[in-house]
Amino acid sequence: MNWMAWTLPTAVFFISIAVILICMTVYEIKSPCVERKGFLPIETTRGDRLFIGLLASAYIHLLFAGFSEMSLWIALGISCVWLAIVLRWG
Repeated sequence: MNWMAWTLPTAVFFISIAVILICMTVYEIKSPCVERKGFLPIETTRGDRLFIGLLASAYIHLLFAGFSEMSLWIALGISCVWLAIVLRWG
Protein backbone atom coordinates (compact mmCIF):
# COMPACT_ATOMS: atom_id res chain seq x y z
CA MET A 1 0.00 0.00 0.00
CA ASN A 2 2.63 2.47 -1.07
CA TRP A 3 0.11 4.76 -2.77
CA MET A 4 -1.15 6.15 0.53
CA ALA A 5 0.68 7.39 3.58
CA TRP A 6 -0.85 5.29 6.35
CA THR A 7 0.29 7.06 9.47
CA LEU A 8 -0.75 6.35 13.04
CA PRO A 9 -3.14 9.36 13.16
CA THR A 10 -4.79 8.18 9.94
CA ALA A 11 -5.24 4.67 11.32
CA VAL A 12 -6.66 6.04 14.59
CA PHE A 13 -9.07 8.21 12.59
CA PHE A 14 -10.47 5.28 10.60
CA ILE A 15 -10.59 2.94 13.59
CA SER A 16 -12.46 5.66 15.51
CA ILE A 17 -15.02 5.91 12.70
CA ALA A 18 -15.59 2.15 12.80
CA VAL A 19 -16.04 2.16 16.59
CA ILE A 20 -18.42 5.14 16.42
CA LEU A 21 -20.53 3.44 13.73
CA ILE A 22 -20.79 0.26 15.79
CA CYS A 23 -21.72 2.16 18.97
CA MET A 24 -24.28 4.33 17.17
CA THR A 25 -25.87 1.25 15.58
CA VAL A 26 -26.27 -0.46 18.96
CA TYR A 27 -27.57 2.79 20.51
CA GLU A 28 -30.11 3.26 17.70
CA ILE A 29 -31.39 -0.31 18.11
CA LYS A 30 -31.78 0.10 21.87
CA SER A 31 -33.19 3.64 21.77
CA PRO A 32 -34.66 4.81 18.44
CA CYS A 33 -34.43 8.57 17.97
CA VAL A 34 -36.73 11.24 16.61
CA GLU A 35 -35.86 14.18 14.41
CA ARG A 36 -34.96 17.42 16.14
CA LYS A 37 -33.72 20.86 15.19
CA GLY A 38 -30.46 22.19 16.59
CA PHE A 39 -28.02 24.73 15.17
CA LEU A 40 -28.00 22.90 11.81
CA PRO A 41 -30.50 24.45 9.38
CA ILE A 42 -32.47 21.19 9.01
CA GLU A 43 -34.20 18.70 11.28
CA THR A 44 -31.83 15.79 11.83
CA THR A 45 -31.69 12.39 13.45
CA ARG A 46 -28.67 10.99 15.29
CA GLY A 47 -27.52 9.27 12.12
CA ASP A 48 -27.80 12.48 10.09
CA ARG A 49 -25.73 14.37 12.65
CA LEU A 50 -23.16 11.57 12.74
CA PHE A 51 -22.85 11.63 8.93
CA ILE A 52 -22.52 15.43 8.84
CA GLY A 53 -19.95 15.35 11.64
CA LEU A 54 -17.89 12.59 10.02
CA LEU A 55 -17.98 14.31 6.64
CA ALA A 56 -16.78 17.56 8.20
CA SER A 57 -14.07 15.63 10.08
CA ALA A 58 -12.81 14.15 6.84
CA TYR A 59 -12.62 17.64 5.31
CA ILE A 60 -10.74 18.90 8.39
CA HIS A 61 -8.18 16.12 7.91
CA LEU A 62 -7.87 16.82 4.20
CA LEU A 63 -7.31 20.53 4.87
CA PHE A 64 -4.62 19.76 7.43
CA ALA A 65 -2.90 17.24 5.15
CA GLY A 66 -3.05 19.47 2.08
CA PHE A 67 -2.49 22.98 3.37
CA SER A 68 -0.61 22.65 6.63
CA GLU A 69 2.61 21.28 7.99
CA MET A 70 1.02 20.74 11.39
CA SER A 71 0.55 17.28 12.87
CA LEU A 72 -2.52 15.25 12.00
CA TRP A 73 -2.98 14.70 15.73
CA ILE A 74 -4.19 18.30 15.88
CA ALA A 75 -6.69 17.58 13.11
CA LEU A 76 -7.85 14.49 15.00
CA GLY A 77 -8.41 16.53 18.15
CA ILE A 78 -10.33 19.24 16.28
CA SER A 79 -12.39 16.58 14.51
CA CYS A 80 -13.33 14.87 17.79
CA VAL A 81 -14.43 18.16 19.32
CA TRP A 82 -16.40 19.11 16.19
CA LEU A 83 -18.09 15.70 16.05
CA ALA A 84 -19.09 15.93 19.72
CA ILE A 85 -20.55 19.43 19.14
CA VAL A 86 -22.56 18.32 16.10
CA LEU A 87 -23.86 15.19 17.83
CA ARG A 88 -24.89 17.09 20.96
CA TRP A 89 -26.21 20.41 19.64
CA GLY A 90 -26.53 19.94 15.88
